[in-house]
Amino acid sequence: MKAVIHKKYGPPDVLQFTEIEKPVPSDDQILIKIHAVSINGSDREGLVGKPLYARIGRLPHNNILGSDIAGVVEAVGGNNAEFKVGDEVFGEIPGYHGGFAEYVCTRGRTMMLKPKAMTFEEASAIPQGGVIALNGIVKKGQVRAGQSVLINGAGGSAGIFALQLAKLHGAEVTCVDNAYKLDFLRSLGADNVIDHTREDFTRSGKRFDLLLELIAHRSVFAYAGTLKPNGRSLFVGGSVSTLFQILLLGPAIRKMTGKNVGMLVVPQNREDLVAITGLIEAGKIRAVIDKTYPFNEIREAMRHVSEGRAKGKVVIRVA
Repeated sequence: MKAVIHKKYGPPDVLQFTEIEKPVPSDDQILIKIHAVSINGSDREGLVGKPLYARIGRLPHNNILGSDIAGVVEAVGGNNAEFKVGDEVFGEIPGYHGGFAEYVCTRGRTMMLKPKAMTFEEASAIPQGGVIALNGIVKKGQVRAGQSVLINGAGGSAGIFALQLAKLHGAEVTCVDNAYKLDFLRSLGADNVIDHTREDFTRSGKRFDLLLELIAHRSVFAYAGTLKPNGRSLFVGGSVSTLFQILLLGPAIRKMTGKNVGMLVVPQNREDLVAITGLIEAGKIRAVIDKTYPFNEIREAMRHVSEGRAKGKVVIRVA
C-alpha cells in the first residue's frame, strides 16, 4: 500500500511516498481503508519536531503522520464485535499517527459510525479539533451566556469549533490569529478579532472569563493577567517553557488569586466525538474545510497548513 513517511524532521519537502506492507488486523482490531484524512497541529509539530514534546514516540524513521481519518472497514479481527466489514467509520487513531496511508489497523475504540449524510472529507475534519473544543469550551471551560471568551489560534483545527461552541452557549468571543483569517473568523460569529502580529492581547487591558490558548508562548503571569476574578485559562499546546511554567506555577496562582491557570488534557475518546458530531448533525455547529487535496499533493497540503494560511481544516482525499 502507499504511505507517506518522513525520515527526518523538517519542512513538508521531507515527506516521502513509499510502498509498505498492507497491515493485517489482530484479533481485537479492524482494518480501515482510508478515504480521507485531515491535518492537525499535531501533524505539523510531528513533522518539524517542535516543540520538543512532539518528538516523544515520534521517531521520523518509522513515523506515518495523520490521525483524523474516515474510511470503510475492510476486515475485522475475530474478537472485535463492534464493527463489521463495510461499515463507514471515522475517528482519531490512538497515538496520533498512521493516517497518511491507504490503510490502517486500530482497535476502533476511538472510532464511530459515520453519519450517512456526511462525506468522508467532512467526517475526517471533526475528531481532534472537535473533541478539544468540546472540552475547552463546554466540559472544562463551562462557558455560560454573557461570559467573555478569548481563543488564541482561533482559525485552526480546534479554534473554529471552539468559536462556534462559545457562541452557541451565548458568550462574547474574541478571536486571535493572523490578519489573513480575521474576516473568516467574523463570518463564523466572532464578536472581536485581533491580529496577533499587531496587538498583544495580554497587554490590552481587557479581561476575560475564559482564555483558551492553543499556541501558548508567553509568560504564565501575562496569561493570568488577562483573566477576570475567578476566571479560567486552559492551555492546549505551545512552547515547552510556557507549558512548564503553567504546570509549576499554575497551582500557586490559583491559590493566591483565585484564577484557574492550567493545562487542558483531552484523552482520545469516542464519547466526546459522538457528542460533537451530534451537534453538527443537528446543524448547531459545522466542520469548516478550507481546502481538499489529492493524496499525491500531501506536501502542498502540509505547506498550506504550516504557513498559517488554512482557514479551518485541510483534508487529504486518500481513496
